[in-house]
Amino acid sequence: MSVESADPAAMAPREFSRLVQRTPVEELRRWMHGDQRQRILDELLHQMPGVLRPDRARGVDAVIHWRIGDRPDGGVDVYEVVIADSVATLSERPSGEPTLTLALGAVDFLNLVTGNAHPVVLVMKGRLKTKGDLTLTAKFPTLFDIPKP
Repeated sequence: MSVESADPAAMAPREFSRLVQRTPVEELRRWMHGDQRQRILDELLHQMPGVLRPDRARGVDAVIHWRIGDRPDGGVDVYEVVIADSVATLSERPSGEPTLTLALGAVDFLNLVTGNAHPVVLVMKGRLKTKGDLTLTAKFPTLFDIPKP
């Protein structure tokens, strides 16, 4: 299966993760600049509340803004995930003051949420920018059950 015909809503997370892993970066970049970009981002972010680990989110009260760049028009897509009472909710229209902002390119986002990139490595390479609560920044990667390729 090629990445262009992939539908993360119809695929098991591990299967989608493996597809992203074996797809060349240039092909992922073309995919995320194409007509499917919005649908892919929407689907992956809609899945986030379902993979929150409530045991690790206990006591976390946060508004997280994802700023996903590399849009064909040069802009960014912004999503808001709110964590409260060990539950995550997604808002397509960010309205809260962020506790943490995570900014990265679309391909790095794909790799991060599919378990194909580690957030610390992305930060060290300057490809993931974080702003806000440093404690939450350190804890954030452990809050979600990310698929393993």
